[in-house]
Amino acid sequence: MPVDLDPTTDFIAGTTAGIVGLLIAHPFDTVKVRLQNPDLSSRYHSVSHAFATIIREERFSGLYKGIASPLATCAFMNGLIFASYKFFLKAQMTDGSIPSLTQVAIAGSCCGVVMSLFSTPIELIKIRQQNMLESGLGSVSTSKLIYTIHREHGLKGLFRGLTATALRDFGYGAYFLGYEATSRYLTTPSPGFNGTTSSSDSSQGSIPLWVLFVSGGVAGILGWLPTFPMDVVKTRMQSTETAEARSIMRSEVTTGDNPYRTTISTIQHSYRTGGAGVFFRGLSPTMLRAIPVNMATFAVYETVAGMLSP
Repeated sequence: MPVDLDPTTDFIAGTTAGIVGLLIAHPFDTVKVRLQNPDLSSRYHSVSHAFATIIREERFSGLYKGIASPLATCAFMNGLIFASYKFFLKAQMTDGSIPSLTQVAIAGSCCGVVMSLFSTPIELIKIRQQNMLESGLGSVSTSKLIYTIHREHGLKGLFRGLTATALRDFGYGAYFLGYEATSRYLTTPSPGFNGTTSSSDSSQGSIPLWVLFVSGGVAGILGWLPTFPMDVVKTRMQSTETAEARSIMRSEVTTGDNPYRTTISTIQHSYRTGGAGVFFRGLSPTMLRAIPVNMATFAVYETVAGMLSP
């Protein structure tokens, strides 16, 4: 991945790649959220049963509930991902050399923490809409949902789950590391691959399409596996709410005293009631989407960046 791209090129390539990835990923994300929600998970026996049930009860459009929020901000979010990653990468470099894999991991991790400030409210809205059981793309509009949450809890209500989101998005370090390491390995015939320099690095020249696909798939897997438990914690925190707020949002499920108030209480209660396995609930649809989505994301990004670069 070129380090010295023009910021505008970075933004356009990241935006295009993000839109393509989002359209592929969202149905899998809806199933993942339903399986992770403690109020709804008992309705579904498996990933395939969840897909079938949602389509049967809410039509195919039910799989795309909550897509308006991430789609509306897709340009900004994905532009920020790649731009901030490049910023933190350049900040570590004193010359024009190829960044080491350690620098790649650090830049990706810093990028993820920055992203969490923006992704937390967006994902909160998306998850609340995905958990609604009525038919349609969203039974409550995004604007009404934001107004309701702000009225009940103020601005901090929109940032519910921020700590868990930041810990999950720290996984961008492994994400970009997986992409760079794989692409360097597959495009470097010499035995001198040591994660630092190479004459055929992914930052240099064009990369074969099959390498982009493989590297993107590896990035998707490595980006999710280490931090997936924190995604479960985040989703549980953002899925649950007070009875009054749920009534306004017309959810069909209820929860008593909310044990998902904080990151620590969510971890403790989840482990106490579901064991260690609960932190990997929804992993199957996530892995099913991670490979094709990130194959497409990186392939589109590199292709568009190559077309726009002089």
